[in-house]
Amino acid sequence: MARMIESFRPCVVHIATEGPIGLAARNYCVKRDVPFTTAFHTKFPEYVNARSGFPVSWLYALVRWFHAPSHGVMVATDTVEAELTRWGFKNIRRWSRGVDTEQFRPRDKSLFADLPKPVSLYVGRVAVEKNIESFLALDLPGTKVVVGEGPQLNTLTRRYPDVKFVGVKQGEDLARHFAAADVFVFPSLTDTFGLVLLEALACGVPVAAYPVAGPLDVIGSAPVGCLHENLATAVHEALKADPAACRAHALKFSWEASVQQFVSHIRPFRTETYFPESDQPHEPVADAAAAG
Repeated sequence: MARMIESFRPCVVHIATEGPIGLAARNYCVKRDVPFTTAFHTKFPEYVNARSGFPVSWLYALVRWFHAPSHGVMVATDTVEAELTRWGFKNIRRWSRGVDTEQFRPRDKSLFADLPKPVSLYVGRVAVEKNIESFLALDLPGTKVVVGEGPQLNTLTRRYPDVKFVGVKQGEDLARHFAAADVFVFPSLTDTFGLVLLEALACGVPVAAYPVAGPLDVIGSAPVGCLHENLATAVHEALKADPAACRAHALKFSWEASVQQFVSHIRPFRTETYFPESDQPHEPVADAAAAG
């Protein structure tokens, strides 16, 4: 990591996640006094708690330590900012998400033409922290389809033989799977945003989810799905949403707006490089290295 950073000689580093690579970048920047920003994308304390039982308070103390030297902790929503503030985080800045509305767009639904309708779709990791089994266990009409892989895949495939598990999809193939569904089901209780919500909406597919951080911020009271403590009720009500309204809502989350927010958070940094051996002046906006 040190060699990679020094070969690029950035004026600012953005650390995307709190994993081992992010930790290596953080430690380097702290040691060399290179300014850096961080992002809080995932509730790792809740994830680790679900897998190990370690107290969430201990884990948040560790994550808070990770972000403490950051010049700005970027979060996607009001809800996440409020939660991190309660956990004692400082210097929080807003960075919303964007969706590729050219790739993710309404299409024909022929991909699932042979499946009983309606088709309820889940896209994401097949893992305990995604709370996916609360979706799979629902008594719903039609067909449940799961796109993705993860540590629970084999177990859940055996446990729910009527569910159609199709594996990982990418690019145009992923967009076709989104667009062919009748409702997108998002059972997670721990995501900080849920970009898949926007991808589904951009395809004209309504969303069913719990009323928690992520869905509350992306959907709120907009008539593009349903947020309900009873996930089956959410699915039933979401199917009534207008696909055109779903698409229009997703168009509010452009890549351009997201990029401008990010750039505004790194623009105040000084323009000089932090690596004396470099004789090339760097511009602060263009020269942001990302780690994580």
